[in-house]
This record gives sequence, structure tokens and C-alpha cells, in this order.
Amino acid sequence: MTTRPVLANNGAMSQFVGAFEVTSKLSGQAYQCRFSHMWNGIATRHADTIDTKFFVDGAAHVVGLAHLAFVKFREKAKRDLTDREASFVAAEYLRERLEEEDVRPVYDVAQDEVLRLIAQVGMR
Repeated sequence: MTTRPVLANNGAMSQFVGAFEVTSKLSGQAYQCRFSHMWNGIATRHADTIDTKFFVDGAAHVVGLAHLAFVKFREKAKRDLTDREASFVAAEYLRERLEEEDVRPVYDVAQDEVLRLIAQVGMR
């Protein structure tokens, strides 16, 4: 069986994704971003998502990743997406939105978008 490297879930969850900066393509505004943690959105927001929390310029923002994308990934890759990998996917989505100055307190990311981002980041 072939195995592929994955991002290990070592260390504190708040350190899964390092602090990063995003510059708007529209205005040049720089956003300072910091990952906080993730949790199951099914219980807290009654959404079929895995929620990730980021602080953007100090304000909380939630990126909810469609849970069905995790199921589809498992079917295709024959392994689960780790929490750390999911955090990277959420950070990539947030980066894309902030580059377009689409700033919202909650982003719900559809299954197809999550799968696109997984492929874009290169997870298999």
C-alpha cells in the first residue's frame, strides 16, 4: 500500500497554521491573520460543517468547511483529512476571500469549494 506524507497533528491547535498576512488585490489593504482553533459546527451552529476560527486584524471570523467534503476526500484518498490539513484548507479559503476584500464574520464553504482547495493545496 502506498502512503503519502501528511501534516502531523502535533503541537497546540492554535499553532496548526502560523500567523499570515493577506493583501487585498483591490485596495492594497493588508490583513493580519491568526488561526485560533476548530470545532464541529454541527453541534454549535447546526451547520453540517467543520468550523475553523481565525482572528483577522483582531476580529473573530469563522470559516465553516462542508462536512460532506471530508467524506468525499476519505472515499477518494482512503484516509481522513487531518485537523491540521483542514486548518490549512480553511486558511487558503480565507486568504482568497480577503484578497477580494470579501470580509464577513462567517464563511460557509461548499463541498465543491473545499474539494477544490484540497486539490489546490496538494493534499492527496
